Amino acid sequence: MFLLMSKFKKPFMIAEIGINHNGSVKIAKKLIDLAKKYNFDAVKFQKRDPDICVPDSQKNLIRATPWGELTYLNYKKKIEFNYSQYQQLIKYCKKKKIKIFCSAWDLNSQNFIKKLRFSFNKAASAMLTNIDLIKTIAKEKKHTFISTGMSNYKDISKAIKIFKKNRCNFTLLHCVSSYPCKEKDLNLILIQKLKKKYKCKIGYSGHEAGVSPSIVACLLGAEVIERHITLDRTMWGTDQAASLSEEGIRNLMAIIKKIPDIIGDGNKKINKVEKQMLKKFKYW
Repeated sequence: MFLLMSKFKKPFMIAEIGINHNGSVKIAKKLIDLAKKYNFDAVKFQKRDPDICVPDSQKNLIRATPWGELTYLNYKKKIEFNYSQYQQLIKYCKKKKIKIFCSAWDLNSQNFIKKLRFSFNKAASAMLTNIDLIKTIAKEKKHTFISTGMSNYKDISKAIKIFKKNRCNFTLLHCVSSYPCKEKDLNLILIQKLKKKYKCKIGYSGHEAGVSPSIVACLLGAEVIERHITLDRTMWGTDQAASLSEEGIRNLMAIIKKIPDIIGDGNKKINKVEKQMLKKFKYW
């Protein structure tokens, strides 16, 4: 089952900014700068309508935040970007020559980002069984990255059927929705199993603290790698600890760059250094 590719192609690299900007356009731009510095192909944000997405039982809970004590609903509203702010980020990404897109967590948000005319869509793991939302995304016919955390084969198959019915291209992303995810729970062999089962493009969306699983994912055939990024893993926010800061990003990209040379061309040959060593050792 475990087969390495003979010819390696750099994956499409997505820097998941998500909500790590904490509602600040300034922080978002710094994260875009970080992604561009290390040659990510795209940055991704998340869009929610808190009035819909926050359960009624949690809306009025008081939460300590960097802005003081707020209800959970008001906190969630505070970290959402409006249309004007997204326009600023789109303009900034265009200037930086990096793609930008967004995952929607409800129908209102999907209609919101549709107006922004991104090149891609994203179906978040938590939304995979939200059939109305999945149908709406698929009808747009934009290439969609579909995360598969918290789902079984039945859930995945149902979503894929919708995308195929609407003739909407997609990439399936293996994912384990734990933040941060323990390496023993990653189950990366599913990258190959999903590819074999669904015969489609496959990628990996990781939430672990380290970089080595993303490298393994590349070697298992992931054509897309999505990783959360942050300016500082100790910053306020639920996703910061499951994100890569600059040191981790630097290591990840440096190793991925080396992979083609490390894998080689697969031709068995004696190189110059080996020939010299052979002269040294050969006594017969």
